[in-house]
Amino acid sequence: MSVKIRLQRFGRKGRPIYHIVVADARAPRDGRYIARLGSYNPNTNPATIDLSVDDSVQWIRNGAQPTDTCRAILSYKGVMMKKHLQDGVAKGAFSAEEAESKFGLWLQSKEERIDAKKSGLKAAGDERRKARMAAESKLNQERAAALIAKKSALAAELEAAARAAAAEAAGEDADATSAQQDVETAVMDVHEPEAVATESTTESEPVASESTPDQSAEQATGEASVEADPA
Repeated sequence: MSVKIRLQRFGRKGRPIYHIVVADARAPRDGRYIARLGSYNPNTNPATIDLSVDDSVQWIRNGAQPTDTCRAILSYKGVMMKKHLQDGVAKGAFSAEEAESKFGLWLQSKEERIDAKKSGLKAAGDERRKARMAAESKLNQERAAALIAKKSALAAELEAAARAAAAEAAGEDADATSAQQDVETAVMDVHEPEAVATESTTESEPVASESTPDQSAEQATGEASVEADPA
């Protein structure tokens, strides 16, 4: 029976979580398995891997064949490194204590690299957050400035409209005053000849009532003759 070390999918759509299992190569991907070695969560950065290193080494030494993805995961967690050291111990290249010491140094170096990556990711995230906040602050300032400019322009338009209305009202008052003056002038022009004619008539009446001396004498003679006739 061919045995595989492979991933078994769990989780929801778009957010998968995998179990690292030992299963028969003929079994379905999410079917029955022989043993579970750990879990793999690719949704975090860096990915979260929980793995039993000793059990994985034992299964590999027993002939289990990991898939490409599982091989990368096992190598990342030091399974392949520990198997290599155990092969060296079996060949007499070095003792088990030396193998454990070398594996401990490798794990320490690996952890330092992982911590450095996490720190770098955190610093990059902080920088992106600061840049995003600065961009948002700048955008808010630009929006506030645009709003102030818009309000200023509206106030200027209202003020200009008020001035124009006042000027128009003043012009209408001036036109009304001018029209009233023209009417008054026309009325005065109409009444002035009548006044002149009245004055002329008044002056001519005394002249008509006056008589010459000869007429007065004739009038007196006439009156005397009228008085003498009754006698």
